[in-house]
Amino acid sequence: MFANIYKGRKVLITGHAGFKGSWLSLWLTKLGAEVTGYSLSAPTNPNHFDLLNLEMNSIIGDIRDRDKLNKVFKEFKPEVVFHLAAQPLVRKSYLNPIETYETNVIGTLNVFEACRFCSSVKAIVNITSDKCYENKEWVWGYRENDPMGGYDIYSSSKGCAEILTSSYRNSFFNKQDFDKKHQTLLACCRAGNVIGGGDWAEDRLIPDIMRATSKGEKVILRNPNATRPWQHVLEPLGAYLLLGQKLLQKEVEFADAWNFGPNGDEGNLSVLNVVKNMKEFWTKINYEVEENANSVHEAYLLKLDCSKANSYLKWKSIWNSKTTFEKTANWYKSYYEKNECLSEFDLENYLEDAKTKI
Repeated sequence: MFANIYKGRKVLITGHAGFKGSWLSLWLTKLGAEVTGYSLSAPTNPNHFDLLNLEMNSIIGDIRDRDKLNKVFKEFKPEVVFHLAAQPLVRKSYLNPIETYETNVIGTLNVFEACRFCSSVKAIVNITSDKCYENKEWVWGYRENDPMGGYDIYSSSKGCAEILTSSYRNSFFNKQDFDKKHQTLLACCRAGNVIGGGDWAEDRLIPDIMRATSKGEKVILRNPNATRPWQHVLEPLGAYLLLGQKLLQKEVEFADAWNFGPNGDEGNLSVLNVVKNMKEFWTKINYEVEENANSVHEAYLLKLDCSKANSYLKWKSIWNSKTTFEKTANWYKSYYEKNECLSEFDLENYLEDAKTKI
């Protein structure tokens, strides 16, 4: 898989202790990569990274700590960097705007600088968010060349990170200068809302549902009509790995911006519909709608156009929304009722299903 390009390859993941980072760490270790993670401590207990108990080098550190970050790059000498470390929550960005910008913008700058002065780095995949776009709540999806923006602090920080990525690509990792003045290719990814087992972050829909259900309580829905492109966490991670493969193979045209979301409108569902779908697979789930007129602004409609990735990367979703909700609900149900972690099982299932669709 991925042309076996990750086997024995030195891979650095920032944010490896987070939800997406832990799943990516699992996948890369299965691919035979030599993985080092650099991240703050896992923010919750329980947390997915600790449950996985992976054989990899885990370093606790802050991407705002430039000296420590540079030291890790110098000692490990990574060949490919997946940058996922971030302050990822919209509501928290209202409470901590400076921390959000220091992490998501200056932290990203620190990672790029560490890459720039580390000659071993051949590929950088920077992961931002679909919220980086100037969201006008259109009924059609945003394309990669649409304007960056952001009403709230989190979204604007991701828009800034995208502008920064474009600037570094032009200034230091220019595609026209590749193999002449430098040896590094830089791409960025904008994924829709991801769900799956092992997420316990605050102020996220699935963790909120599962925490409440595990206690026999109702989950409170504050924006029941908000619509997002929902997908299983393995979907964009497979895309990141595919993109990393292309960059390591020196395919210059892939050093660009990419959207990764569900196929068409199939995965674009309201919060209320997500909960109803989850309840089909774990009947203990219960909910209550409690809209608050004084709550902070969060976009109601956000869609991605993934035509570019479908056409040029030949990437497409493997699991539809029904399978995504089933896998997610079953993961938490198994964890809370049987104390089992199904992540490796889910990854194996995903790879089997991918063989029939790719």
